[in-house]
Amino acid sequence: MSDKSALVLGAVAYDAKVVPIWEGFRAYFEAHELPFDYVLFSNYERQVEAQLAGAIDVAWNSPLAWIETARAAPGRARAIAMRDTDCDLTSVVLAKPGVRALADLRGKRVAVGAADSPQATLIPLVAFAEAGLRPGLDIEVVRHDVHVGKHGDHIGGERDAVRALLEGRADAACVIDGNRLAFAREGLFGPNELAVVHQTPPYDHCNFTVLTSSPSIDRFRALLLAMSYHDPTVRPLLDMEGLKQWREGRTTGYAQLARAVDRFQTIEAWLARQH
Repeated sequence: MSDKSALVLGAVAYDAKVVPIWEGFRAYFEAHELPFDYVLFSNYERQVEAQLAGAIDVAWNSPLAWIETARAAPGRARAIAMRDTDCDLTSVVLAKPGVRALADLRGKRVAVGAADSPQATLIPLVAFAEAGLRPGLDIEVVRHDVHVGKHGDHIGGERDAVRALLEGRADAACVIDGNRLAFAREGLFGPNELAVVHQTPPYDHCNFTVLTSSPSIDRFRALLLAMSYHDPTVRPLLDMEGLKQWREGRTTGYAQLARAVDRFQTIEAWLARQH
């Protein structure tokens, strides 16, 4: 039987590891006298809609899901915490040697991730647009729609984009810089096989989003921020979720994505359905 007094968190099941992650956090919170439960969603839009309907108290949101929530509930959404690894990320445009700038890609094919991926599609494409290369007009966009609805919280679309570049089906590929480094380590491409043509300014990724205030939400946030990587009972949880420290939530790192959402009207149809 569920505990109706528990704080309920929503998360998207982008990978099988999501279950052990939140089972571990549930045990931790309950050991610290915070009744806690979680609900998994197949996509971020359904998760955002559940939070707007009051079905969950906290959402572990992608940056695009944050913008959806903030636009659908203006003045109510707050980002209360995020990982240290969510801060100051960048995306890169990769190409084979000889391409030195975005301008060299006019009339060329640019491989991207899924349509709703902030890091591998939306943010890189707004960089092209702001450099005077309009996606679909001045460059041909080659999409790799892997797990649409999960907002790029996986490497499938980005890996496919790089493969398209390596195999000559595209002239450039867009990926988050962390995946560029990971792909190089695993040998997807050689040390001098691809070059970084463009690197975006820093931006932020996921955050815990709330629409209301309550003692349980305050306790949840306080427990997160108090976690120490030096605590052997906490370290496995942080390792699973890919961080060393929880930080205060901030929203200043979503400006590039907000410009992309506006330019490409990414969420207009979804937003219209919320009213």
